[in-house]
Amino acid sequence: MDSLKERIAGEIALSDTPGSTMKKWRELFGISQIELAKYLKISTSTISDYEGNRRASPGVGVIKRFVDALFTLDSQHGGEVVRNLERFKDESGAMPKNPFYFIKDFTAPINGVDFARMIDAKIVANPGYLDTMKLFGYTLLDSLRVILEISPSEYPRLFGSTNERAFIFDQVSTGRSPMVVVRVAPIKPRLVVIQNLDSVDKLAIKISQIEHIPLLTTRLDGEEIKARLGNI
Repeated sequence: MDSLKERIAGEIALSDTPGSTMKKWRELFGISQIELAKYLKISTSTISDYEGNRRASPGVGVIKRFVDALFTLDSQHGGEVVRNLERFKDESGAMPKNPFYFIKDFTAPINGVDFARMIDAKIVANPGYLDTMKLFGYTLLDSLRVILEISPSEYPRLFGSTNERAFIFDQVSTGRSPMVVVRVAPIKPRLVVIQNLDSVDKLAIKISQIEHIPLLTTRLDGEEIKARLGNI
């Protein structure tokens, strides 16, 4: 847990917009400004000023109190966020790299509708979920190699820091196989995008409806997606 705290604190300290990064982590932990302010015994306006980058960059002491507060409040809520974060890392505490997939965590969450617009995506199923969805990252996956070569124990690593993310599958013929994997997996992404597919398999659409996961398609290749989403 200490290495996880250090990673979060380090990301805030090294960020060009530390307040925005603090906001990202607060929202990822599902903690309101009011709850955080009450725990830290400061005003919500102070937190708002930090998150809006209207105050000077927080010092080490402020960052430590902030991160400790996230962990303590999460523990009071049942500890689910920390458990997931611990699961989504390798033994060194870093996010692993693999030639079969590319993981990107955003510096600030993005709305599902905006995400779809940025990658020129067509919505195939469950459009109603996009407007209220916040995505904290995405994972580009070589569908065939991930399905055939990734072990069940490595699957959680596809999620980076959180499952509040999009899975973008390449090398897909019908869309069925990726959605079957999503269906049976214990952890699921919030959104699935399939690249370069004219017609999506009916079973894939049915699974997305059952799981309440929006299903999208895009003609953009992986490098173009990375370029468009690179500054988030």
